[in-house]
Amino acid sequence: MIWVFDAYGTLFDVDAAAREAARNDPALAEIWPALSFDWRRKQLEYSWMRCITGQHGDFWQVTSDALDWAAERHGLTDTAPLLALYRRLPAYSEVAEVLARLRERGQTAIFSNGSPKMLSDAVNSAGLAPHLDALLSVEAVGRFKPAAEAYRVVTSHFGTDADRITFVSSNGWDIYGAAAFGFDTAWVNRAGLPVDRLPHRPARILTDLTGLL
Repeated sequence: MIWVFDAYGTLFDVDAAAREAARNDPALAEIWPALSFDWRRKQLEYSWMRCITGQHGDFWQVTSDALDWAAERHGLTDTAPLLALYRRLPAYSEVAEVLARLRERGQTAIFSNGSPKMLSDAVNSAGLAPHLDALLSVEAVGRFKPAAEAYRVVTSHFGTDADRITFVSSNGWDIYGAAAFGFDTAWVNRAGLPVDRLPHRPARILTDLTGLL
């Protein structure tokens, strides 16, 4: 068995950087949820727009640009602490145990829009390296998910057909792209959202990663 995981929002808590920064900065106390929401929204929008227009920049550039936009909207001037915290986002509470148990049965990997440096920093900070066989990034092809060329990084790495890989993500758009490519899919619907109205639906819907066990 091969389980491949998206990183941000699936394994790592993308709200943690703003939440943690707010503990040390009273100016963020009231605005951090909205700031984090806008930061994530623009991060995804910029990745999609760059993919569509062929203007690729790595995910750290996208993340920094998205934070610049969100900071201006919310009147924030110093973004350095937030970027530093984003380098070491914590994993959700169940992640380490689930990865460890799945790896006893097969192979586990991350496949993410994140750059290799971003992924290695996050994985090492969260102590997940012993539970993963590979860290795969779209930077290998210079196209963000959900482009089919991006998902092909995974099948090329493992040398197997798409339907032999279970792809796990908390992002509905990512599950759609992965299912369209041919992966078996599991949507980690942490927020309890409706299924996207798109041609390909998730094979399974989970509330957290423990459902994989």
